[in-house]
Parts: sequence; C-alpha cells; structure tokens
Amino acid sequence: MFVVGVDFGTLSGRAVVVRVSDGAELASSVHDYRHGVVDEVLPHSSEELPPDWALQVPSDYIDVLKTAVPEAVQAAGIDPAQVVGIGTDFTACTVLPTLADGTPLSELPEFADRKHAYVKLWKHHAAQRHADRINTLAAERGEWWLPRYGGLISSEWEFAKGLQVLEEDPHVYAAMERWVEAADWIVWQLCGHYVRNACTAGYKAIYQDGSYPSREFLEALNPEFGDFVTSKVEQPIAQLGDRAGALTAEAAAWTGLPEGIAVAVGNVDAHVTAPAVQAVEPGQMVAIMGTSTCHVMNSDVLGQVPGMCGVVDGGIVAGLWGYEAGQSGVGDIFAWFVDNHVPPGYVDEAERRGLSVHEYLTELAARQRVGEHGLVALDWHSGNRSVLVNHELSGVVVGQTLSTRPEDTYRALLESTAFGTRTIVETFQQAGIPVTELVVAGGLLKNQFLMQVYSDITGLPLSTASSEQAPALGAAIHAAVAAGAYPDIRAAAGAMGKVARNVYTPDPGRQKSYDALFAEYTRLHDYFGRGGNDVMHRLREIRRTGVPESLEGSG
Repeated sequence: MFVVGVDFGTLSGRAVVVRVSDGAELASSVHDYRHGVVDEVLPHSSEELPPDWALQVPSDYIDVLKTAVPEAVQAAGIDPAQVVGIGTDFTACTVLPTLADGTPLSELPEFADRKHAYVKLWKHHAAQRHADRINTLAAERGEWWLPRYGGLISSEWEFAKGLQVLEEDPHVYAAMERWVEAADWIVWQLCGHYVRNACTAGYKAIYQDGSYPSREFLEALNPEFGDFVTSKVEQPIAQLGDRAGALTAEAAAWTGLPEGIAVAVGNVDAHVTAPAVQAVEPGQMVAIMGTSTCHVMNSDVLGQVPGMCGVVDGGIVAGLWGYEAGQSGVGDIFAWFVDNHVPPGYVDEAERRGLSVHEYLTELAARQRVGEHGLVALDWHSGNRSVLVNHELSGVVVGQTLSTRPEDTYRALLESTAFGTRTIVETFQQAGIPVTELVVAGGLLKNQFLMQVYSDITGLPLSTASSEQAPALGAAIHAAVAAGAYPDIRAAAGAMGKVARNVYTPDPGRQKSYDALFAEYTRLHDYFGRGGNDVMHRLREIRRTGVPESLEGSG
C-alpha cells in the first residue's frame, strides 16, 4: 500500500509517494505557484499593495493537485489503485474568505479587484494594529486564554486578520460566509466536507478547552465583530490523523488517484513534520527551517511560555501538550542580503567556481573565528514572532565599518537567526519546559556550516531529518493513519519517520565565544524589543503615513 503526502509551502507545493510499511519515499514532484506571493500588485488589477501585505491565489493550490500529484505517482512507477490515502499540510496562518460552499471570494468577478477577497498568507503582517488591540483588550479583561499564547496574539492569526477585513473592507466581510484556514480549505476541495483541524483551530484561532473568545470580547473590539465566531469561524473540529472524508470524483480526476480513498484531516507544515522526524516525545524541539522557522515540541507539562505561539492539547500528537514558537524571517533574510547587498565581483567569482552566491559566502564566512567580523545583528527583518510577537520590529546590524565585507555581514545574519532560536529555547527552559534535543528539518538543513553554528550557539545536539521532504512525509504519515494502516500517529511515526540523531554537537570553545556575542544580542533584543527605544515603530509609521509635521524641517 502507498499514500501521498502534499506539502503546500510559501512558493510551491510538493507531493511525495510513500510506502506505508516503512516510509520509503518512491518519488516526489514540485509545482511552483503561478502567482507566487502577491505582495506588490493585485492580480487582475493595477492596484499596488501597501507595505506588509502578502496574498495568494487559491487556484494555485488546486494546480498543485492537478500537476504534482499525478507526476509523483507516475515517477514512482506504481499503480494508482495501490494508493489508499492522501494527506496534506499547509503554511499557517494562511486564511481566505469564502462562500458557504467553499468558493473563494477572489474567484467571484465582483471581488476580483478587492485585495481583502484574496488569501492572506501567513506572512501578511498588515494586521499588527488589530492584533495590538486584541492583546490590549484581552490583558485588560484578564481573558483566561491569553496565557495559553504566551500573553500575546499574533497579527498573523485568524482573529487579527479577520478584524482587519471587517474594518478595512466591510463589503467583503459581509459577503464572507466562511473564514477558512487554507489547511482546511484544500481538504474541503478533496473530500467535499469542511471540518476544522484541531491544530490550526488551537494555535491560530484561539480555540482552547472547547471554546473560542466570547461574543462579549469580540463586540468590545468592534460591535460588528461580535458574531465573527458563530457566523464565519465555527465548524466541527476533527483530530489529527482522523479521516476527513473520501476523495471525490472531481478530486480523483485532478490527482489521478482512486475515488473514495481516505483524505486525512488537514495539518500545519511544522506540526506535521514532528512525526516525520520521530520527534513525538517530550523535550524534542523540531525547528523547520526555510524562509521562516517554526519551532514545535511536545511536553507532558502545561506551562506558560512568554511569547510562544500557543500550547494546544493534542496539537501535535494525542496525549501531550503541543507547543509552538517561531521566527518570521530566516531564509528570507539570507535571500534578501544576497539579492540586494552582494557586489558583482562576488557573484562572478561564485559563478566561476560553480557555486551559488549563498555557498560562496558561506565558504568565506566559515573561515572566520567566532566574533572576527566584529558584528552582531537582530533577525527581525520580517518582524519578531517569538518571543516578542511584534511585527513592527525590524532588522539591525551593529558594528559595521568601512572594512566590513559581505561575508562578515552574511555570517552575522546567519548567527542572528541562531541567537533567535536560542532565545526561544531558553525562554522555554525558564518556563519549566525542558528542551533536550533540537531536530532540524527544512531547506536550510543542507548548509552544514549553519547547522554547526546553531549547535554551537544553542549548546544542544542537532539531529537532522533524513527526508528532504519532511512535511510531505509527515502528511503521508497522517494519511496512513487516516486510512487505517496504523492505530495512531506515534505508531506510524515509529515505522515511517526518519531521522539522523546527533549529527552536530556543540564545540565547547566556540560555544563559550558565542556566549559573549549572545549577551550582546540579548542587550540589543531587549533595548529595541522591550521598550528601551521604539524607533522601529516610529520608522514604520513614517513609512506608512509620511514624516510627521512636527519633524519636518528639523535638523
């Protein structure tokens, strides 16, 4: 028997065909989204998007089912009749407004030119002001659910984005009959049934102990927001690994898979990765490192971790508390630097040697001793998800001189993301949630120097995913459970998951040197992130609205 896992990422979707008995991956296929990330100009319109917007087009997701899935099955050389289930995972919180039948509003002619009708990608951060109001009100009212999210709700999540739609485009809000996580929408398209998955409901929709925020709380934010849960969000919730339904005839035609096979309940790319790397026990923190990094782990302890993205009962596997934290920018930061700050001579030399610019800069950076570049950076170029939960923050590099070279800054940026992960790990430790192992998956895993830097800076052994498509493998594991091949996720992970243990271990000398740099990172982190200097917020405001009159002409 075989299952198919489909991972919907930020720029593309990838499908993998997996053998149920042992998790062997027979073939995979990747399909790039035609529209990619819409962050400049709205499709079908000349309207330029404001700063911090990030949208997508839902038909791109269907194209993945129509192309990547049949290509992967064909490449695997198997009879499609041998496939018993399909599972999916998605970036989160990626959310879209639809009609009651699941039709995206952006696909209706009357809404094609309205930006709020489109999918809001996880890295859409334009709802920060709405998140600030949610946090302030929740703290003032002493809402019991706020500590479950480290004391702060993110602008990336469902309620902040939903409030933004209401207040910036009431017409779209009124037409919106469902506010749907893309993780659930794609399952809806596959099986014809709309069920919410427990993962996104708990982490992204403030669903705790069987309830959402109260109507009274929502009305206090905006009287028109009072029925947001009951009219647009609330839906039956299914547990991870459950069967959401059977593959419809239409979806079978898209994918080339047999009609009626099991469709697994949706999941999140980070959380679905944990069983793929056999990290389903307490203390094993999984860092899925790509354009951003998501940190997930299980614990048998319910704790309050400042700045965590949430703690959910059964949020990763049944019977344990699932924790989530994250960094909004990691690979995106490295790509930004390479795309905008590397001189032509470096690009030419990398090409001459048959290397990517990233590989060339990494090679140069790796020759340095710790601290040789004289720099320290803050990894906030896309805001801060944990532990500050503030997307108004921005990147900083301190210590640059006229002798600073590109590889110096590049290494400082690599190190800054590792410092950000150490900040998250230590915050968990201080809250009484032990972290004993860091398991890394994702595209950045291939940078061996970066992995060693993470081990040296965190002081933890690093295990690594053995699959290059760990989220897709994780989705396939959930499909196997949904199809009845295994009794639960733990059993399936033991048979189908793959991990290489303790591939990287911290070097004591470098670890000690990094401690000194981390102390400087922490000083900057607290100075700019905890109210010592709000210049980043002021600059964001100037960017949005222009220089205040009080500052014009000042010198």
